[in-house]
Amino acid sequence: MKKIISLISIFFLFLSVNAQKYDQLAKTPPMGWNSWNKFGCNVSETLIMGVADAISSNGMKDAGYEYVVIDDCWQVARDENGEIVVDKDRFPHGMKFLADYVHSKGLKFGIYSCAGTLTCEGRPAGRGHEFQDARTYARWGVDYLKYDWCNTGSQDAKSSYSTMRDGLFAAHRPIVFSICEWGSNKPWEWAGTVGNLWRTTGDISDSWNSMINIFSQQKDLARYAGPGHWNDPDMLEVGNGGMTTEEYKTHFLLWCMLAAPLLAGNDLQNMSPETRTILTNKEIIAVDQDTLGKQAICWRDAGNYQIWIKRLANNEKAVCLLNGSDEKKTVLVDFSLLAKAMSERSQFKLENFKVRDLWEHKDLDLKEASMYIDILPHSVKVYRFIKK
Repeated sequence: MKKIISLISIFFLFLSVNAQKYDQLAKTPPMGWNSWNKFGCNVSETLIMGVADAISSNGMKDAGYEYVVIDDCWQVARDENGEIVVDKDRFPHGMKFLADYVHSKGLKFGIYSCAGTLTCEGRPAGRGHEFQDARTYARWGVDYLKYDWCNTGSQDAKSSYSTMRDGLFAAHRPIVFSICEWGSNKPWEWAGTVGNLWRTTGDISDSWNSMINIFSQQKDLARYAGPGHWNDPDMLEVGNGGMTTEEYKTHFLLWCMLAAPLLAGNDLQNMSPETRTILTNKEIIAVDQDTLGKQAICWRDAGNYQIWIKRLANNEKAVCLLNGSDEKKTVLVDFSLLAKAMSERSQFKLENFKVRDLWEHKDLDLKEASMYIDILPHSVKVYRFIKK
């Protein structure tokens, strides 16, 4: 008996020493939809199936959105064996049925839990059930797990999330692991080997001030992001009604400059043409999904006017001019200087690029290297320098 116990101990020690995550996941920032920002606890099988139908038919799937993620409130208890119990009133056919339906649309299925004893809405969470839940999620066909940080008491964040990572790896199904501990324990310093993305701040709300404050907190985090491990400034609020169309365009573009995960959070079944146009702008999404995997750097900071530069594959770059003020700005932009900025080789010249406006979907006619640009309040201009 002692020999058996010793062998078991050695086995689990081996697992802990050789703990891994799936390396080929989230090579570009994950794209999809999450239920929380619009629907909160009002989730159901009908809603999720409707969202999957919408993504597959409204141009979002074609634009790159693939994960359909249920947030909190799908679970109600644990049974006598400790298995998580689905709310049968809201999800009468269970999660395996729902995952299969999402997969039938060519999409991927995501779910929510929490590292504490209860979720943020007081539902049963994952503490002490990590390996069991991971096996359950794998059996259901889950592709994405958002893991929150409520009701954690004195738990250590890194070890708590590492335990869930180990459970997911042991379940033998590649599942994107989204760490949602709000940046409280500086996850950018340790989560690269634990999860695929990690929240850097508290929750976003549907307002200009919330969005721009969260954006401003990303300035020093660029070096931590890259393929398979991304800073996450929280989900998108585009289309939820609390900001203007210009502010939503700014929100979306800034997240793409950050190489942030793009998880839409609006009602996709009742979406305005303006919201759809923002969320499906393929030229701007291409900045987010660029394979080099670089987060933008604030190259020039003049308070309410900033220039952000994101290096792209093929020695290209995206340049964002941000007017965070309440007044329209007219700025003189030196495109020749921008062509050289943050380039690996100093001989980069403007004549080697065409400069494309990604909102207007047209190349600039640059008769001179410099030109005056008008930028509306709370608005952005974004240009891609494309090698000729």
